[in-house]
Amino acid sequence: MSLLLLTLFLGLLVLGAPVAVALALPSAVVIITEGLPVSVLAQRSLNALDSSPLLAVPLFILAASLLNAMGVTTHLFDLVRMIFGRFRGALAQVSIFVSLIFSGISGAALADIGALGKIQIDQMKKQGYREDFAAGLTVAAATIGPIFPPSIPIIIYASVANVSAVKLLLAGIVPALLLTVLLMVQVAIVARVKGLPRDTIRPKPIDVAKKFVVSFPALMAPVLLIGGLMSGYFGPTEVAGVTVAYALVIGFGLYRTLSIRRVMLALRETVEATANILFIVAAAALFAWVLTLDMVPMKASAFLLSLTDNPLLLLLLVNILLLAVGMFLESIAAILIVAPIIAPALVQAGVDPLQLGIVFVLNLMIGLLTPPVGMSLYMISIITKMPIGTVIRGVMPFFIPLLVALVVVSAVPALSTWLPNHLMQ
Repeated sequence: MSLLLLTLFLGLLVLGAPVAVALALPSAVVIITEGLPVSVLAQRSLNALDSSPLLAVPLFILAASLLNAMGVTTHLFDLVRMIFGRFRGALAQVSIFVSLIFSGISGAALADIGALGKIQIDQMKKQGYREDFAAGLTVAAATIGPIFPPSIPIIIYASVANVSAVKLLLAGIVPALLLTVLLMVQVAIVARVKGLPRDTIRPKPIDVAKKFVVSFPALMAPVLLIGGLMSGYFGPTEVAGVTVAYALVIGFGLYRTLSIRRVMLALRETVEATANILFIVAAAALFAWVLTLDMVPMKASAFLLSLTDNPLLLLLLVNILLLAVGMFLESIAAILIVAPIIAPALVQAGVDPLQLGIVFVLNLMIGLLTPPVGMSLYMISIITKMPIGTVIRGVMPFFIPLLVALVVVSAVPALSTWLPNHLMQ
């Protein structure tokens, strides 16, 4: 059963079928050929979507679309540039820091690239940065988004692995800050060794103050979101709803850059993005259910535990597996397929579920930068009209801080577990 399922799945992927189709069609074929009720197709798909944490996905997408539509990304970029623009390589550092701030709004790497990528790269090219360096830095910094709350991949992982979504979102804060620091350290070293340009901006204190006032409502969005999660009064869905309401209030009442037309465009983008994600969720649920019928998760758990029962060694093996999976599978599909198979074995071996969730997502975000299915690479290539080879060449040096962050997060569980356990005892 599993052999037929996996053969059809890989065959459809090779033929270029959409991931959701490659998941759903083999599952349907196996269910029919095994003589199982066809009603299972609808039942399992709908059960997968009947999840409260998943309600946060469209709301976070809508909040990011609304904030992007009102132009807050430009204000944030200008403010950080005014504050830190006097150092060598400052514009590259600004790009990383703005990615961290915007990650507290968007929840997805591709959303960060779409909102910030062209602004960041154009500014760096104007100041004399090489285009491959600018592109590589931008896609590397976008990996912060899915680790720092809100994170759509983390919410989906939590729903699949039966982990508290609030705790898992909080678990991503320290690893995301670590990743930010490591990227900034690398840029500082490159700036010193290769003499990256200094920023040309020389603002007066009054200009910085004015820009801060303009940017303040946008800066409060991630504060509101993270504060809501930390307070314990809101779950991911409630926080997402409050963030949408906040975006509408500041968009219409303060910035006055939102219009009914822009809201409708944001809603359309949200529907399209949510439909793509939830189609994959429903299809992957069928796929995982067929694998479960054939006891694949149990067999995989037994196999992994037969190799070693050392949690650190198991995490190392899983890192290697996930880095390979991330090269060929879209991240959400990979979470939905692989997490139910390997998570039980690692938790049984003593790996903390919160640490495992962050390691899992970080691996797959690195996969967004690796060909042949590195979606971040293709997206930055499309929005900047830069050859894909140039983008790949630029991102290669930034694998160093990304992999160092992965190793540290894998080796030190407290980086992921301390904050949520301390706040939610």
